Amino acid sequence: MMGLGWVGAILVGAGWLALGYCFGARYPPARIVLSARLAKKTALANDTNGNNKKKKNKDPLEIDNLADILQDFKMVLVVRNDLKMGKGKIAAQCSHATLGLYKKLLHRAPKALNSWEMCAQPKVVVKIESEEDMLVLQERAKSLKLPTHITIDAGRTQIAPNSRTVMAILGPVEVVDDVTGGLKLL
Repeated sequence: MMGLGWVGAILVGAGWLALGYCFGARYPPARIVLSARLAKKTALANDTNGNNKKKKNKDPLEIDNLADILQDFKMVLVVRNDLKMGKGKIAAQCSHATLGLYKKLLHRAPKALNSWEMCAQPKVVVKIESEEDMLVLQERAKSLKLPTHITIDAGRTQIAPNSRTVMAILGPVEVVDDVTGGLKLL
């Protein structure tokens, strides 16, 4: 009789876990929207408390409109090969670029960010041969209204200070491939 109690408890727990998973997959969490609302309320509270910091009033990014139409999003990380960074340095710089772009999109393109998250946050790392080529690629991405973020290294370890190391680009798969499709995987 005692064993049946434990089995029953496990089955009930597994049932609730499965129900939670199904519900979460059907109705994705609204944490991004809630985070944006909370940030706005915090900003308003700071302004009413006499905080006179310069406020960056940035408009939503156009990429957010594509999230209503297209579903497959990905991020591409473009790494400068000419800097000859070690594997650990590349990993750290890619992390900085990912986080930098994420923070930019959190408030300015939450629907696009949510679409990317619902696609399992795909990331592809490719290489480019120079800073000049990276900047040309960034202009191409901007012309297609894709958000980008370039990480600039502090220069404390392997490379010179203020070196542009990695660029992150996020958007619909087809549009991002139009910008980075010709680059080789790192």
